[in-house]
Amino acid sequence: MKVTGVKYIFKQKGHITLIAVITVTALGSAIALSLLMLGLGYSKNSYVLERSYQAKALADACAEEALQKINDSTSYEGSGNLAEGNGSCTYTVIKGTGQNREITTRATVSDAIGEVTRKVNVRVDQTNPRINIAGWEETAD
Repeated sequence: MKVTGVKYIFKQKGHITLIAVITVTALGSAIALSLLMLGLGYSKNSYVLERSYQAKALADACAEEALQKINDSTSYEGSGNLAEGNGSCTYTVIKGTGQNREITTRATVSDAIGEVTRKVNVRVDQTNPRINIAGWEETAD
């Protein structure tokens, strides 16, 4: 039997669903990638901040070492250094007028990612009978 006059109309269904799935997948991938990149940036910043704290602690330790040298000999003037882990620091004691001393320290912590440097300046206005610290501040380059 032959059927005449009947047309088969193929309606294409599912285009909207397919476009919606592709759009949601692309949006989800973009959000996931953004979160991943933000997480990596946060991790690197945390790591650098930790190294910065280590450098500050090392600069303070150098200043303490210089103060101990002044305490041991009130006429001390000179320089020295310390090394701890993957960092090192140097200090210089400059004798001013009278009992005034100025201590400058520079600490550097370095690793494969980079290098962090912190500096401290300490002013002493009395060394005898006790050391009196007139100022203790971190300085920039």
